[in-house]
Amino acid sequence: MRETKYWTWHMAAGVVIFFLLGLHMLVMHLGGWTHLFAPFGGEAVSRDNSLFRDGKLFFTATYILLLGVALYHGLYGLRTILFELTLKPAAEKAITFILLVGGLGLFGLGTWAAIVVHAAAAAARG
Repeated sequence: MRETKYWTWHMAAGVVIFFLLGLHMLVMHLGGWTHLFAPFGGEAVSRDNSLFRDGKLFFTATYILLLGVALYHGLYGLRTILFELTLKPAAEKAITFILLVGGLGLFGLGTWAAIVVHAAAAAARG
């Protein structure tokens, strides 16, 4: 029952990734074409347009959400693949611990970076 719950979260994370990456593609790769969230014209990845987006709390929150669901989806998928090797229970616990600690560390680092960039962009806007 417990593994079914984790697998359901894994699938739900895939759906969230699909929508957030769709938003990312629309803004970043079609932004020069659509001028969506690119008020300064030109390329969507220009410094001014990037600072504009980074200063918005919506984008900071979606970056952090995307980071969290992508880490969960990827690391749980890796864990599932490794468990198919029929390892000993001690090895499975060690793998789970390493992936959990590594994932939390990467999530913390990415969250910190997103918050620092948001604060810097907000300060640059004045």
